[in-house]
Amino acid sequence: MDDPDLLRSVLELINEALTTTIVIISASILLYNLSRRMHDRVTRAASIVLACVVVAYIADVFVSLDPGGNDFLEAYMRLQWIGIAYIPAALFHLSDALLETTGRPSRGRRRLVIRVSYLISTIFLLLALFTDTVVRDPALGEIPRMRPAAGFIVYTAYLLVVGTAAVINVARARRRCLTRYTRRRMTYLLTVFLTPVYGTYPYSLFFGRLGDEKTTALLVILNAANLVIMLMLVFMAYPLSFFGTQQPDRVVKTRLLEFMLRGPLTGAAILMVILFVPRATNFLGIDGDAFMPFAAVAILLFLQWSITLLLPVLRRWLIYTEDQHQARTIERVSERLLTQADASQLLESVLAAICDYLRVPTAFVAEVDSGGAHLVQVVGSLTPSPDALESTDLSLLVNGGAGSPPDIEQVGEMFVWHSYWLVPLRATSGGENGPSLLGILGVWARAPQPNLDEEEQITFSRLVAQAARVLEDMQRQAEVFFILEGLASQMDQMQQLHGISRYGYMSAEPAPYPSSDLLEHEAFSELVKDALRDYWGGPKLTDSELLKLNIVWREMTEANDNNPVRALRAVLARAIENLKPEGQRSLTTTEWVLYNILEMRFLQGRKVRDVALRLAMSESDLYRKQRIAIEEVARQIAEMERGLLAETANGTSPNKSPDPAPGRKREVPSAPATR
Repeated sequence: MDDPDLLRSVLELINEALTTTIVIISASILLYNLSRRMHDRVTRAASIVLACVVVAYIADVFVSLDPGGNDFLEAYMRLQWIGIAYIPAALFHLSDALLETTGRPSRGRRRLVIRVSYLISTIFLLLALFTDTVVRDPALGEIPRMRPAAGFIVYTAYLLVVGTAAVINVARARRRCLTRYTRRRMTYLLTVFLTPVYGTYPYSLFFGRLGDEKTTALLVILNAANLVIMLMLVFMAYPLSFFGTQQPDRVVKTRLLEFMLRGPLTGAAILMVILFVPRATNFLGIDGDAFMPFAAVAILLFLQWSITLLLPVLRRWLIYTEDQHQARTIERVSERLLTQADASQLLESVLAAICDYLRVPTAFVAEVDSGGAHLVQVVGSLTPSPDALESTDLSLLVNGGAGSPPDIEQVGEMFVWHSYWLVPLRATSGGENGPSLLGILGVWARAPQPNLDEEEQITFSRLVAQAARVLEDMQRQAEVFFILEGLASQMDQMQQLHGISRYGYMSAEPAPYPSSDLLEHEAFSELVKDALRDYWGGPKLTDSELLKLNIVWREMTEANDNNPVRALRAVLARAIENLKPEGQRSLTTTEWVLYNILEMRFLQGRKVRDVALRLAMSESDLYRKQRIAIEEVARQIAEMERGLLAETANGTSPNKSPDPAPGRKREVPSAPATR
């Protein structure tokens, strides 16, 4: 092969690689948009633009693969017009969405232009697919292409007019940006806004007959253009990623950075291996086709390993700068967070180690709060039942031993209870009265009295200290979670304001009083049930639709507390208290059943089995009565909401209203130590 042929082959291969890379980048950004924010108009319009680019370049890739038969080549070159024809309308659609986002919605004219432009694009597409009015007579030489017809000049004029109008809209949107950050990003977008036009417009239609020199020159031009377009598409993804999201800029940048590295970059690298390695007919003495699969897998693994190592460094350099110290601290805390499942696994490991070392079958840990002792983790079979842990006698024992019954004996720092040795678990840091009691650790008594030798005592004390640290961390983090749940809704409101003000304008008007359409919702009882199940924390409470109720907002106003989650928790507790019968509480009387179930299951957070044992009923019967009780709570909440709406309609202040059931208690129980 002579030098001109070799150069042309290399240029054709590079053109194929760049064209396919553009498809990968466009499709990746399109999928990135589709997976996150399709409710936003800018994102939807940008997705249409990217889809046009993907279709146009995929057709180019198919043509470059040299399919057999001229009919296939012509079909692919005509299908390319699906993307080419709609690019003008899609760009104007995107420009209108950008202008609307900055607070300049269409008064009807721009929307009419969008509809008309999509109609015109559809006409051009049909003409290009089924007639020779726009393109004709495919030239099937070194670079397959169509020849222009009379309609192609009309399409070019249409593209120029609509593209110019779109650029003017983006320039207007840039002038309306409020902050230097939004103005700078809109400038980036304005700079690369016509990139889809540069990439999809069929320049080759203007070339006449191509000789060898013209073919080589055209390939050089196409490769340079494709390289620029590829970089501009990546650059275009950055400002577009901030639209339609209420997340902080650092979160948007982090997700986009990781996506671009693990998606388009990795895909493009593997593509290069697939295209270029087989051409190396003798690579290290190995046939290129045989070596290619190994090289593709190797580059994939190497890139993923490299990205994992470099991503924290890139985040620190590009995103988490010096003014993001708090964000970095929160990120480190989240990595070291001890979840309930993590704590349970640690406690299980400690208890299993105690059982193995002391050669006993059972050990358990129970936490202690104002309601008594509650089982946290157990290894082996617990006898007697967990209900015995919650007895008053045991609660008195672990709180100092005052009033202990005669069957509980204290031996040194340990207690003998039933068939267990008990050890108090105390906090590492003490208060005025010394270290506070966290819970108890019990092990199966291998003898009537504790008989640990000196070595066993040292090891056992270390394991007990580990269990105490885990339980202390669980309780401290439970307090943190309790605070964070209250902050979640406030942070959502702040993010909404951030999303509104990013490219639009801030409204000085107060937020409207929330509506109560939820009362007519078919699944209102299900919403109440979900909120009760996550009463002490969880997404079904912090993200509940019940936060929109007027009584929740009234509760916030009365308590002078801007925490809607805490207000919803208070409303749920009040609804349960409204179901409390008069007189002394009973665990067996029928009229107390519903209240007892609600109070034990949700306000105390007990397990179904424990509640069923205390109320002397089967679990199936408990579930049936619990469903009835939740419906009663939903009815109470609905009555409170309707009562507040009636007061508002009568002109009474919504911030002061009597209890739905006068004389009933309204106190909200305190949170347990961990739930």
